[in-house]
Amino acid sequence: MSESHGEQRELATFAGGCFWCMVKPFDQWPGIISVISGYTGGHTENPTYAEVCSGTTGHYEAVQITFDPAVFPYEKLLDVYWQQIDPTDAGGQFVDRGSSYKTAIFYHSEAQRQTAEASKQALGASGRFAKPIVTEIIEAGPFYPAEGYHQDFYKKDPSHYQGYRSASGRDAFIQAHWR
Repeated sequence: MSESHGEQRELATFAGGCFWCMVKPFDQWPGIISVISGYTGGHTENPTYAEVCSGTTGHYEAVQITFDPAVFPYEKLLDVYWQQIDPTDAGGQFVDRGSSYKTAIFYHSEAQRQTAEASKQALGASGRFAKPIVTEIIEAGPFYPAEGYHQDFYKKDPSHYQGYRSASGRDAFIQAHWR
């Protein structure tokens, strides 16, 4: 991708349970400029990991993706997103329970909201899941990057990352519903 051709940049923000597991699936595509783990949707400024995990701040663990929509459109990001989560679970994701691990799409524009709503409706109508799709679609607000040790965790500690992913039940769910 050449900078001289005027790279476009947009943001997409997704909550899908543990943010460690939400970076790698997006990080490896052309047009993805960055994927940051962090916290959004809550009422506390600059929350810490411990505060978010306590369930008292209202934040979700999320990833914020900077992408070039000319190379990797928002619709494709949504396709990747849905295939990382259990969109029928309102209480968290896999072994991670509680409000900070719920799923949500945080939209940054009216166009993103409409695209996300249409994508959610299509998934619900697909018959892929027996239960209703409960992932919320919420207007994006402040996003706070997580502590440095959480960033790119899959690269920093690949064996811990892969062990956690597998033990959490995420990989088995994805295999059963998407492969």
